[in-house]
Amino acid sequence: MQFDFEAGELLLIDKPVGWTSFDVVNHLRVLIRRHLHIPKLKVGHAGTLDPLATGLLIVCTGKMTKQIQSFQDQDKTYTGTLRLGMTTPSFDLETEADETFPTDHLTQESLQEARKIFIGTISQFPPIFSAIKIDGKRAFNYARKQQEVKLGPRVVTINRFELDNIQIPDVNFVIDCSKGTYIRSLAHDFGKSLQNGACLTALRRTHIGNFSVENALSLEQLRELLASQNPQNITGQETVTASENGSSLT
Repeated sequence: MQFDFEAGELLLIDKPVGWTSFDVVNHLRVLIRRHLHIPKLKVGHAGTLDPLATGLLIVCTGKMTKQIQSFQDQDKTYTGTLRLGMTTPSFDLETEADETFPTDHLTQESLQEARKIFIGTISQFPPIFSAIKIDGKRAFNYARKQQEVKLGPRVVTINRFELDNIQIPDVNFVIDCSKGTYIRSLAHDFGKSLQNGACLTALRRTHIGNFSVENALSLEQLRELLASQNPQNITGQETVTASENGSSLT
């Protein structure tokens, strides 16, 4: 496989857990510079994934970056697991539990009934631990300093919200949704609808429009492909320091 990054490439990357979307973009820039000697190159991603999430990340280079918005606007599919009986400030496991609830009274039937109210057009508040900018700073920067900020509601569309392998307190799900949907907020609101609590324990993006994670490259595969384009300059795996995390727009 040969790449022409300056003319423009669309790459499907399977983002690993613990990496921010920016980490992946920065890593690709380093690899291209080291292996292909391209010092300056536009690189961007279409749709942020949380550091604790995995799955499909669309990365564009060169002239293809002009189409990033069109990819961001497409519907997305996620699979994951939520845990009932607890809440966290970040709505996932990035932060410790701040409240717990009994779950003995919850049933599969009550969960199935609750999920139905989230199908369609809904309003949700983004998590305070998010990458939304407020006065030039990311919201999660305020949250980590325990500074209060207000985030307004957003209207999104949930086309599918299915529950699977319900083993209370853990519940697996599949969600098809519009751009801008916060899956962490959906999990949190789902818990509230049960007069309980819930947070994400796992999240994976499987599709963006017609693009599938099944066709995505791991970072190791990407490194090998780039090295193969210039066999005389194989430098091995580059080191990337995790950048600021907490982004949450899906």
